[in-house]
Amino acid sequence: MTTLLLIRHGENNLVGKRLPGRLPGIHLNERGVKQAEALVPALQKAPIKAIYSSPLERALETAEPLARALGLEVKVIPGLADVDPGEWAGRTLRSVRRLKAWKTVTGQPSAFRFPGGESFAEAQARVVAELDALAAAHPEDVIACFSHADVVRLATAHYLNMPLDSFQRLGADTTSITVVHIGKDGRIAVPRINQVVAFAWPEEKPKKPRRGEKAPRGG
Repeated sequence: MTTLLLIRHGENNLVGKRLPGRLPGIHLNERGVKQAEALVPALQKAPIKAIYSSPLERALETAEPLARALGLEVKVIPGLADVDPGEWAGRTLRSVRRLKAWKTVTGQPSAFRFPGGESFAEAQARVVAELDALAAAHPEDVIACFSHADVVRLATAHYLNMPLDSFQRLGADTTSITVVHIGKDGRIAVPRINQVVAFAWPEEKPKKPRRGEKAPRGG
């Protein structure tokens, strides 16, 4: 049986703000570096035989601390790269949410193709083919695969036999771990989804006062 550890990269300054896609030069921020380092004590006792990563910097930087601790090489797999958003790369989430196409992105992603980029169906087929090939190459091993939120969710949806249109219901927090078992007989189990190393309820950001309103004063 192969055990796949599907791990999303750590936090960077574009998370929750822009669509990074495959833009170069996006690195982990300070919190992302700490998240990557926190994976070491969480996984250093796991019998990991190989570490694979998307070629994008944020994924490679997340994989490196664990690879150093285990004395393993990070092997770059282009098929684990983020979904290609084409002309939308770098755009703010606020701007794309205003587009008519956003309703299709969220309501029927199986029918959507990014302008000049991939469709979600193509991205899922690419990623699953890569993971299945890695599983075939490691029939008895635990392997770690560092990738991106939509990549992890698309793969997880496939292994859960979920419709593609439902994949966005799955969580994939930064440096979360999803565990997939693939047996030699083809049987699949997904015992862990979006497992975070240290869970803490996110702090609420203070709301900006609306125009004409006064900011609340501390008591």
